[in-house]
Amino acid sequence: MAENAADRGTTSGGRPARPDLAAMVVPLGRALMAAEQPVLDAHGLTMWAYSVLLYLDETPIRTQAALAEAIRADKTRIIAVLDDLESRELIRRQPDPEDRRVRLLSLTAEGRRLRDATQAAIQEGEERLLAQLPAADRTVFLRALHTLSGLPELTGRKPGTARAGRGSARA
Repeated sequence: MAENAADRGTTSGGRPARPDLAAMVVPLGRALMAAEQPVLDAHGLTMWAYSVLLYLDETPIRTQAALAEAIRADKTRIIAVLDDLESRELIRRQPDPEDRRVRLLSLTAEGRRLRDATQAAIQEGEERLLAQLPAADRTVFLRALHTLSGLPELTGRKPGTARAGRGSARA
């Protein structure tokens, strides 16, 4: 049986049959970030602060550099964000008993509460967008997005290494 252009993922003119992933995802990502901004403002958070709160949990992260790498932030830029979150008692930075030069980072109860409230408000808005998809498509889309966003080549992690914390990193 002869293969046609659609089977190869191209049009009859030889061009790809779909837009590039970045051409589809980047505008969506920008629109989602713009939709999140009023929620972040209402909760007194910057995008970077929210990224920190999403990544941290009760289990401490061993270094500020490891946190910066995990959320893809410049390690020098993240210091002011951490200082602000600590001064608001949303995170704890404690000396590591094994190496006092190292700071262990973790969420406080108030940081967890603020993270959860902010995430719930953001996801409420996302649900309105996702509701435009049929339920089966929504499930497949979310599963595929979760799988792709966790690929080691995108996250900077080595294959087989677990990620501490619970939400997704942002940029």
